[in-house]
Amino acid sequence: MEHIVSIEEMIHSRKVERKEAGETSRGHDQPVIVSSSEEENFMKLKEARVKGMNRWTKKPKIQKDLLLRGHKDFQKYCQPRVISIGPIHHGNPRYRLAEEYKLTLAANFIDESGKTDKELYMVIKNNIEQLRRCFDKEVIHNYNDDALSWMLFVDGCTTLKFIDSVVDGNVRRFQITMVQVASVQQDLFLLENQLPYQILDDLIKNSNKGEKLKKSVQSFINVHSMTLKTLEKPANKEPAHLLDLLRNRLLGCTSVSHKNNSYQEDWRRSFGNVQKLKAVGIHLMANEASCLLNITFTKKWKFYGGILRLPPITVDDLTGIKFFNLIAYEMDPEFKNDYAVTSYVFFLDSLIKEAKDVMHLRQAGILRNFLGSDDEVAQVFNEIATDLVPNPEIYKDVRVELQRYYHDNKFKIWISQTVFYQAYSGVLLGLTLSLVQMIYTILSYEYQRRH
Repeated sequence: MEHIVSIEEMIHSRKVERKEAGETSRGHDQPVIVSSSEEENFMKLKEARVKGMNRWTKKPKIQKDLLLRGHKDFQKYCQPRVISIGPIHHGNPRYRLAEEYKLTLAANFIDESGKTDKELYMVIKNNIEQLRRCFDKEVIHNYNDDALSWMLFVDGCTTLKFIDSVVDGNVRRFQITMVQVASVQQDLFLLENQLPYQILDDLIKNSNKGEKLKKSVQSFINVHSMTLKTLEKPANKEPAHLLDLLRNRLLGCTSVSHKNNSYQEDWRRSFGNVQKLKAVGIHLMANEASCLLNITFTKKWKFYGGILRLPPITVDDLTGIKFFNLIAYEMDPEFKNDYAVTSYVFFLDSLIKEAKDVMHLRQAGILRNFLGSDDEVAQVFNEIATDLVPNPEIYKDVRVELQRYYHDNKFKIWISQTVFYQAYSGVLLGLTLSLVQMIYTILSYEYQRRH
């Protein structure tokens, strides 16, 4: 409930800001005339009651991300680079060049489907009423059925052809540079650049290459999952869109059970970054399963410490973008979910404060750094984890045990620091005595030589 309250407070805060901004623009000295009938008021109340009962859904509507739009790195992580998919960024002059490539890819997809242009188009057009319900009214109100059907048709064909070509390794035959290929792959996982998965599914089912396309989509998601192959398959449910399919892949495992624990755990209280955990005797190991929920802590013998196991993860140029958009997706107030990805990023960020923490995670086989320096990795997680509120139930047992172990064994840090200081002092004293002895020997030799 804490997470939900935080989101509601955030929404309320943004509404207040917009209201105050509006009042400022009008001026405080001008009267505001508000009129409405009782019938209108009661109708609004009735609509709110119905909306409140059906607010949470498993498939929230595709809409603009209003909650994180004020984040200082929103443009960096959420603005499409080269291509617009869906209605939100459609028509932006910035993506005009990509429209020509989209038509080429779409035409090639149709040619290989075994269907005519009209036949495949009507698959989308005949279902446009249902597809409209997948979008927030604000982002499609300017589109009539024909315009919306055509846009979704072209974008759906383009997306599937691009994915299939990337998996086959022949996307460059469409005269797309490698830089553009990387940028388009990023753009396909942006929250504001999503298509209802139903469109992709319908096009796949109506293509002669349906089975191959289905495998290509799965391979594409596996490549972009940032983790190794999971031991368990994701739940067999139809995703809302590609970003949702990626989320299902990352969380494709059985949830970790939560034990009753009398220890009063506070998820806001830190149990220390990687360096501090290692200082109290906690060892890092990579988990066999790559599901993000598979984080465990096992205490060993009294003088051995414990083992913190985390799923191995790959960090590259797209990792921050995908995680940021997954977090934004989970923050949708209409999406009933457990904030699992948000909680994972929060947990990992609590372990990573600087480059040395990343280094230890690399050495343990938990993190593969394809981004660049360890400092860049630390910066990415510190950026995307700003102001996150995790699900307090996820990793609860792990956090409880880590907090207890860390705070009960802080003396080990003092001991290790004392031993290091003594050892350092001993070495320094030894070097100083050796230097004094050497100087004395040289001076004695010079004295004897002269006398």
